[in-house]
Amino acid sequence: MRNLILVLGDQLDHSSAAFDGFDTQNDVVWMAEVEDESTHVWCHKLRIAFFLSAMRHFRNELIESDRPIEYHELSTDPANDRGKSFVEILRLDIKRLKPERLLVVEPGDWRVRQQLQTVADACSIPLEIRVDRHFYCSVEEFAEYAEGRKSLLLEFFYRDMRKKHNVLMDNRQPEGGQWNFDHDNRESFDKSGPGQLPQRETFHPDGTTREVIRMVQDRFPGHPGSLDHFVLPVTRQQATIFLKNFIDNILPQFGLWEDAMWTDEAFLYHSRLSAPLNLRLLNPRECVDAAVEACRSGKAPLNSVEGFVRQILGWREFIRGVYWLRMPEYSDMNHFDHQLSLPSFFWDGETEMNCVRQSMQHVLQHGYSHHIHRLMVLGNFAQLWGVHPRLFHEWHMAMYLDAIDWVSLPNTLGMSQYGDGGIVGTKPYCSSGNYINKMSNFCSDCRFDYKKRVGDDACPFTTLYWEFMDRHYDLLKENPRMKFPVSNVSRMRNVPGELAEIRNRAEELRNEWGKPQ
Repeated sequence: MRNLILVLGDQLDHSSAAFDGFDTQNDVVWMAEVEDESTHVWCHKLRIAFFLSAMRHFRNELIESDRPIEYHELSTDPANDRGKSFVEILRLDIKRLKPERLLVVEPGDWRVRQQLQTVADACSIPLEIRVDRHFYCSVEEFAEYAEGRKSLLLEFFYRDMRKKHNVLMDNRQPEGGQWNFDHDNRESFDKSGPGQLPQRETFHPDGTTREVIRMVQDRFPGHPGSLDHFVLPVTRQQATIFLKNFIDNILPQFGLWEDAMWTDEAFLYHSRLSAPLNLRLLNPRECVDAAVEACRSGKAPLNSVEGFVRQILGWREFIRGVYWLRMPEYSDMNHFDHQLSLPSFFWDGETEMNCVRQSMQHVLQHGYSHHIHRLMVLGNFAQLWGVHPRLFHEWHMAMYLDAIDWVSLPNTLGMSQYGDGGIVGTKPYCSSGNYINKMSNFCSDCRFDYKKRVGDDACPFTTLYWEFMDRHYDLLKENPRMKFPVSNVSRMRNVPGELAEIRNRAEELRNEWGKPQ
């Protein structure tokens, strides 16, 4: 054997650089389902099933294309496993197959990259790591962009990417005369709600997926989440259908309502393309190109298309660049020195806070919630509560279908929890219950009053927000984007007893909800 070509569970791309120069007579593809990838964080059942189903479908496609493959499949009985970890199984197969070289495309997880290098060194075999062509911006290009800059701002990076790749450009100027239409994309629904939502594409489980679901139910019964809503795209063909449905039917309304939330509506006008994108079932270029074409043909307005493009060409590329630029030190950052664990309702959704209960229902049922649920409900609460940012990241990795380390860590530890002190975001993303009331109908059906800071019926978000602002006053007072709330805290500090009541109520909440799980 010449090359043992390692294909990881988030690299399901037939046009991957891993297959450049593939020789069916001398090269073999290697893929492995391993227990550790489902248990090193307490993974959602649906997340396990989604990854394994997509991997098995990709394996079947490789077999159909006559590419030799070594595939290790989890069964119901752990006694049948050849090892619990990626490292164990790979070492055994190197010894058995005796390849001349290991070959892999850049992993999306620092931990996995280190594991592969450790195995290669221990087995005295060369490891070739190829550039991941999936992204617009390579790791090296981002490092060059970042060199010498005092701070990294998404907006400027995004503009450079637009220019470099000629996306939504009119000569050297942005289409529509402005780079960013974010101010047009913050509407909330009126009392009548979102009305009739567009029909979404669904894919009912085939035999391969049903087999995976049965195995997950039997082998991981204590894991969180439900397998009752498996209608996900698990092949390249299904993913392209999923993309087309979004572009044709959902994108036109995406921009206006992208920050809005509503009772029992998990998806609204969001694409849900992040999971198939992050497994490489879709390419970001085809998503961006399809959206731009919808704009040019008059099928979708510029504000929706620009907002969608910014998420992929801007934010997705930006956070990957930050991840590889700052790892491994990044994962240990904890700007506020938060040390608490997550309350139990982050795993079971059982809480009287309507906004958190709604958001957690989406996560438990679908392994998904859109970015405002993630950032301004669940992430907001964790930050105000004082959760260690690394623990919040691990929870996100466990519970979301689209969570890969490179995308999750900067979004959770950085953007959501401000654990990096401002590398990704220019301010902490935190708010009282007032923001949630503005962007949803959750507060009208909640026993807590979003306007109240203290008392048994005071909104925990509001109580914890002001306690957070007071607790971290010295760290926040120099941030120009926090000037208004900091000035309010300064005023409150001059009112005898006001902050003391808030601190007492926050302590009561932590004593009540912070018991060990």
